[in-house]
Amino acid sequence: MKKVVLRLFLGLLGAALLLFALGMIEYIKANSNNGTLVSGGEKRAYLLYVPKSYNPATPTPLVISIHGYVEWPAHQAQISRWNRLADEQGFIMVYPSGTGFPLRWRTFGTSEADTNPRADIQFISDLIDRLESEYNIDPARIYANGLSNGGGMSFVLSCALSERIAAVGMVAGAYMYPWESCQPARAVPAVLFHGTADPVVPYSGGPSRMFDLPFPNIPAWAAELARRNGCADVPQEIAPGGAVSGLRWTDCVADVIFYTIDGGGHSWPGGEALPEFIAGPTSPDIDATRVMWEFFSAHPLDGR
Repeated sequence: MKKVVLRLFLGLLGAALLLFALGMIEYIKANSNNGTLVSGGEKRAYLLYVPKSYNPATPTPLVISIHGYVEWPAHQAQISRWNRLADEQGFIMVYPSGTGFPLRWRTFGTSEADTNPRADIQFISDLIDRLESEYNIDPARIYANGLSNGGGMSFVLSCALSERIAAVGMVAGAYMYPWESCQPARAVPAVLFHGTADPVVPYSGGPSRMFDLPFPNIPAWAAELARRNGCADVPQEIAPGGAVSGLRWTDCVADVIFYTIDGGGHSWPGGEALPEFIAGPTSPDIDATRVMWEFFSAHPLDGR
């Protein structure tokens, strides 16, 4: 597994340097992180955004947005544009930081320390505790989402913190966590986005030009998630809009929606574009952030 991590590092080292160079000004302006806590003996960091409309007397939703491999919290805020929607809708945003260099999330589900997600799961749980102690967080409306490795981490959270995370969203998710390790206390609603021309996490699965990893076939993975969420076998088609088509599974214990972006790359649809020669095209045909929020708003945690 250490060889896998080394390949991950070497495969995107050039991209990491470029992204750091392109985003350094924004990175410095945003101060990268504005909070820290100690979780499991590790000092962990996060970037918090509280809209001016926040009222301590009102229970407020919390959205956790998780950056991808070689990225960082301020960059995730920048490309996803979650803060704009937080201002409009009145929820709190937090962008947790991964570990190592480049920053990453441990999502392989192995017993080795550098790939076992246990410490990252504990960090997110501790982060929720911290924010609940400082703000009036509505415990029924805590949501997680992420890009790439961060999308994979969002899936891990749906498995391990299903009693706290009401719903999840994944963009270009790198789903390396094995199904047999996913034993949630409750099925978690999920909305997924993936481009057919993703050069990093291939839509059809298998290794990519950057990573020699056994990525799953994304449509098959989404169907398996729907099966595990107790959905009917045959999904309903969502009417296409531009390059975007979708599937909605019905009669579920927990809803699943899967959007396919035809020709879309390893990027956040409707968000700020990543360098196309690295990530491929960024589709303007769907606003993943707004669609996620609409999905989240419809799926509070039952019984809380």
